Amino acid sequence: MAWHPQHFRNPISVAKAKKATSDYKKAVGQPEGLAELTVFYCEDVFDFLAGCGMDHDGFYDALVRMFEQALKYVLALPKAQQKAFLARLDRVRQLGQDVGWGVGDDFDHIWSEAGLEGDE
Repeated sequence: MAWHPQHFRNPISVAKAKKATSDYKKAVGQPEGLAELTVFYCEDVFDFLAGCGMDHDGFYDALVRMFEQALKYVLALPKAQQKAFLARLDRVRQLGQDVGWGVGDDFDHIWSEAGLEGDE
């Protein structure tokens, strides 16, 4: 997502993004689709943050929860499908180191708890 001034007219909504994922899970629920939606959400947050700052702990809490959910969905996929998603999530994890609010530490903890080490 490229940052544009129209985002002030159409504000970013964490609830709407989470609802889209929830609706997809209820309607289709394909594991690869769930992995894609949640990983994309995490990536898109960093595109958003590149264009503006965010100073709200609820926003970052939602990001950490979505990162954890994304990793869960990715690891539920067959091994052959995991690699590309894990590379994308690892990039997100690395971007999280520069955010503050403990995001980087939380990402690292979730990554480690999943049995992943460093760069995947």
